Amino acid sequence: MPNFCAAPNCTRKSTQSDLAFFRFPRDPERCRLWVENCRRADLEAKTSDQLNKHYRLCAKHFDPAMVCKTSPYRTVLKDTAIPTIFDLTSHLKNPHSRHRKRIKELTEEDIRRIKERRLASSIEQLHSKKDIEATEGQDAAEEEIKLSAEEKDFRDYLRSLFEIVVMLGKQNIPLETNVPEGVARDPSHFQALLEYRINAGDEALRRRFEATAVNVEYLSASQQSQLLEVCEGTVREEVLMEVRESRFFSLVTGDLVEFAGERHLPLFLRFVDQSNALREEFLDFLPFEGDEASLVEKLKTQVTDGWGLRMEDCRGQAHVATGTFATKMKAVAVRLMGKYPMAMHTPCSTCALNIHLANSLPFPSVQVVMATLRKIDLFFKQSRSLQAELEKAISVYHQENDEKAAELKEACSSNWTEQHNVFELTVDLLESLLLCMDCIRDNENVKFPDAITGDAYSIAETLADFEFIVTLVILKNALSFTRAFGKNLQGEALDVFFAANSLTAVLHSLNEVFDNIEVYHEFWFEEAVNLAGTMEIPVKVPRLFLRKHRSADAGEIPPETYFKEYVTVPVIRGVIDEVDDIFSQSNLKALKCLSLVPAIMGQMKFNTSEENHADVYCKDLPNPDTLPAELHCWKIKWKHRSKEVRLPSTIHETLQLSDVKFFPNVNCFLKVLTILPVLMLEDSNSFETSRKRLQTYLSDTPIKHRCKGLAVLHINSHVKHDLDVMVDKYCRLYPEDEPEHGVEAEISTVVI
Repeated sequence: MPNFCAAPNCTRKSTQSDLAFFRFPRDPERCRLWVENCRRADLEAKTSDQLNKHYRLCAKHFDPAMVCKTSPYRTVLKDTAIPTIFDLTSHLKNPHSRHRKRIKELTEEDIRRIKERRLASSIEQLHSKKDIEATEGQDAAEEEIKLSAEEKDFRDYLRSLFEIVVMLGKQNIPLETNVPEGVARDPSHFQALLEYRINAGDEALRRRFEATAVNVEYLSASQQSQLLEVCEGTVREEVLMEVRESRFFSLVTGDLVEFAGERHLPLFLRFVDQSNALREEFLDFLPFEGDEASLVEKLKTQVTDGWGLRMEDCRGQAHVATGTFATKMKAVAVRLMGKYPMAMHTPCSTCALNIHLANSLPFPSVQVVMATLRKIDLFFKQSRSLQAELEKAISVYHQENDEKAAELKEACSSNWTEQHNVFELTVDLLESLLLCMDCIRDNENVKFPDAITGDAYSIAETLADFEFIVTLVILKNALSFTRAFGKNLQGEALDVFFAANSLTAVLHSLNEVFDNIEVYHEFWFEEAVNLAGTMEIPVKVPRLFLRKHRSADAGEIPPETYFKEYVTVPVIRGVIDEVDDIFSQSNLKALKCLSLVPAIMGQMKFNTSEENHADVYCKDLPNPDTLPAELHCWKIKWKHRSKEVRLPSTIHETLQLSDVKFFPNVNCFLKVLTILPVLMLEDSNSFETSRKRLQTYLSDTPIKHRCKGLAVLHINSHVKHDLDVMVDKYCRLYPEDEPEHGVEAEISTVVI
């Protein structure tokens, strides 16, 4: 909705001008001065809170010195700004015109008081302008000093160094060469590039190092680390500036990454940038050490102290985790929500819901299944010949059903271990997988190296275990009730909206299974026994369980009873609890507000009730009091559109509309809603997502070559950077390296 200027004889409104509009201040004294200068008697009876909420003045009524433009998108007033520029006479030329903003007549006492205050204000503004001019003069003088020959030469030298570091980071080339001890070392990658640039005519580098002996390093490891730290921080700050402009964000973590023998947690932020595009950017790695409480504190410190953000502005969190690590991250999420209730814990759109649910079950047999699936995925990604062996095994087992064989081959050609129906596919592929692993393990034609045959043997041993088979079958059947629901969550906005409204039915089905667990387990166990029979695998209780209970003189437990008590019942109960946890009432309310998307409104025949759920983000809205009226106008706008107007079907499309700014509450609501990690990245096709860039970096870089700083540069290679900013930052952080301290102090020589 547009903002109208409250000044008399001013007809400006925000939709017809690029001028900034400012709220009346909450401070009662300053607000009184604003009202007094406006000369509007009808405003004198209103409180400062009422004026702040409902009235604005445009920038034309303030001295230009009082208006500051802090960024291309943000204009603010100085704390002491008072409006002094008004047109109080033009209405006299047309005495018969109607005036909504009547001008108050002043008494002599009013005039005297205003003159005194304006004189004081003029003096204050004069001093302010002089201070600004003095500061600018000082900055200019400092700039002259910076441009001295020696300083300019030093900055050119630093710029060349930063160019090299940035290039190494973007190309994922380590600074150092890893050579075993006792072997003659070549120069490091960093030093080799320095020499290349010197030989290519870089005068700044040549002058810096021409007196250096040929058998020494140009820069010590600590100085290289300083350069890398500045590069990393500058690139990260570019992203954080956009996050701060957006204000609201969601925190997403990935699976653990190893650096130099230590595990680290990748951290991502989701936010809507100034072009109203949803972004998910990688920021940093957090050391993964300590208990849940210390991890929560580290996360909070990183976000607030390290990045300058407020955890109170966090609107979502998702943690992609596996194994025992998943249980720990779930506890972290619960603690974060305890401190910051608006940081809703949701699944991540990059991970299928059924995989998320299985990873969250802290039962050894389930985690063996999930770990085996991850191992199978990595195994077949090693070479195309391994994939060909699997397709050959599928053809053998399904030679009488070509259609089924073709279907399975097509499914295996993509990342099938990450799909919603991964457990159904694995059951269908189990015999083919075991045959494939046996053939690779035998290695009759010596086609595969020992490492691959060893991996095949390990996987085959797991696949041929009855505990694995029965757990896989139970997961397939138990999670069949959430498969369609999870697939909709990763779909379009309309699919997610219907998923949010179908959760009750999903939970009802799961609870019905739990109430009749005896009947369901009997069918599931029979399916597992039949599958094991075709693969000639004996049906038995796990050896580890028997060994543990042999000393207790317990009676022999039948396999069907064992797997019901130790697998089926815990799995169903765990799935129900996890679905309840990650789809709380607040989460569902937020997802149901997807009905603000016009296409969903149209699908529902414009019979939606967003106002019943909108309270979840009410405090984030610019004008919550006008929300009901605005929602009504929003619905009417689309209901009575012309026939040729197509209804936007996604949040991204809706936010790109030019007139969405006329509905500030709806605009804000959609921006906060879209950053929930459960919603897919609608507009991520313009460049590869940061998560994929991280996965590419990890797969391309051996653990011994990984470097956190270079990883940040490489993953964020699409983020713009300014070498001059890096030079300035380096000079501020490490003033001891300035040229006045001598070249010798700057160059640390380490004999090779």
